[in-house]
Amino acid sequence: MDDKITIIEGPPPVFEQVQDGWAMSLNEGPNLNVTALTRLRTFNGPALVERCYRAWHNQIPIHLHYRNEMGLEQTAPIMAARTVETDDGHVLLLWVYLDSEKVEYEIDVGDDDGFEDDFDE
Repeated sequence: MDDKITIIEGPPPVFEQVQDGWAMSLNEGPNLNVTALTRLRTFNGPALVERCYRAWHNQIPIHLHYRNEMGLEQTAPIMAARTVETDDGHVLLLWVYLDSEKVEYEIDVGDDDGFEDDFDE
C-alpha cells in the first residue's frame, strides 16, 4: 500500500491546471501529460508526504488512487507533494500527471453582469 495514496471517502478530487514553470518543466517525455494540482483534506498530511518521499527515494512511482464522477476507479502518478496545516486540519497538495486524452477543461469566465465598456456610441 506504500505505492499509492487512496481517497477513501468524499467527492472525487478537483484537479486544477498548473501554470507554475517548475511543475510544467517536469513533464518531459514521449507522452503528453497534463500537470494538475489537487488539494485533499487529511488527518496526517506529513505522513503521506513522507510516504511519497520514501517511494521517490527508492525510485518507485507512487499514485493517487480515486474514484471519478462516474464512480470508476482511476489512478494518477504523483510527481510532487506538500502538506499545509490550516485551522480545519491538514491539507495535502498533490501535483499529478493526468492523461491528456482524458482531461476536460472547465473555464470560469466570472460574473459578467456588472461589465460595462468604455466605448462611446
